[in-house]
Amino acid sequence: MTIKANPLQAGLAAGEASTDRIEWIKLSLVFLPLAAPISDAKVLTGRQKPLTEIAFLFAEIQTKQGHSGIGFSYSKRAGGPGQFVHAKEIAPNLIGEDPNDIARLWDKLCWAGASVGRSGLATQAIAAFDIALWDLKAKRAGLPLAKLLGAHRDSVQCYNTSGGYLSMPIEQVLKNVEASLERGIGGIKIKVGQPDPMEDLRRVQAVHKLIDGRVHMMVDANQQWDRVTAQRFGKLVEPLNLTWIEEPLDAYDAEGHAALAAMLDTPIATGEMLTSVAEHWELIRHRSVDFIQPDAPRVGGITPMLKIMGLADHARIRMAPHFAMEIHLHLSASYAHEPWVEHFEWLEPMFNERLQIKDGRMVVPNRLGLGFSLSEQAIRWTSDTAEFGKR
Repeated sequence: MTIKANPLQAGLAAGEASTDRIEWIKLSLVFLPLAAPISDAKVLTGRQKPLTEIAFLFAEIQTKQGHSGIGFSYSKRAGGPGQFVHAKEIAPNLIGEDPNDIARLWDKLCWAGASVGRSGLATQAIAAFDIALWDLKAKRAGLPLAKLLGAHRDSVQCYNTSGGYLSMPIEQVLKNVEASLERGIGGIKIKVGQPDPMEDLRRVQAVHKLIDGRVHMMVDANQQWDRVTAQRFGKLVEPLNLTWIEEPLDAYDAEGHAALAAMLDTPIATGEMLTSVAEHWELIRHRSVDFIQPDAPRVGGITPMLKIMGLADHARIRMAPHFAMEIHLHLSASYAHEPWVEHFEWLEPMFNERLQIKDGRMVVPNRLGLGFSLSEQAIRWTSDTAEFGKR
């Protein structure tokens, strides 16, 4: 009896076209300490503790022909060790595989851990491998990742977030704003969402007065408003011509965001807390956002991020990816509609390289791949490692 091949399994093995194989993988769990505890609205409303460190899952991949790539995922407050453990479980599935088959390998890793879901921690662990494979492919092609994907621009508008947290008194925030402007930042975002919205308004007005139209301004409520508060605050700040109001409502309230976007002239932005393509599609199909804010390490890497970008492009929605500027600069450069990238200097001690900011924009580096390598400091902050295969 002849058994016909199952078409659903057709892509599960590398074929004759493969010219290289993955032979070695190293995983590292790294904890980046912050200089001071950081608080946004989720802390002031009692939902979270101040942020003191960020956990990173790094994946380093090397092939038989000597090509290599590095990628990372991350977690704030909780989840980092869980990502590392899950990554260890699924990593052996990549040994012996063709590193070029990135989409197929993403599916393979997803199905290897499917019993814990196709979003959240499970896909965040996959992200480190996926991003490393894209880094490897771009290096192998002799291109920066943005050029491999097909760049629309060689620099991207950038705005600073790290200087506007609620744990900082307004006097410090204003100093941080001036420092960002001197550095050439193109936009300033500050945190709002405190229990007293009028205190938020005072801080927003103070920063708006200092900026005085020199650069763009955004605010971020970190999901801490209900629909009525978001509507009322949104109407209060309409005269300020903000570039967007970010996460005014719960991340999963697509309908609420859609109603707010239709009601206000100020653009609405959200998406950073979502961890799948399907969740972002809910925002897009409901017309919930003017700026969509996916996070490649959170959604599972560059492969699903490209799917989100395709959906957003079709809907003519602008994009402003969350955090991880080292990755998102390349993705933003390849997006059709003028995007923003978020500037955080927090991650700079982790890498040997620095990104350049000029005239309000972050410049795509000419280095191959993602263009970063781990610093000696990052190696010292490593708490655990695991290796698979042979070098």
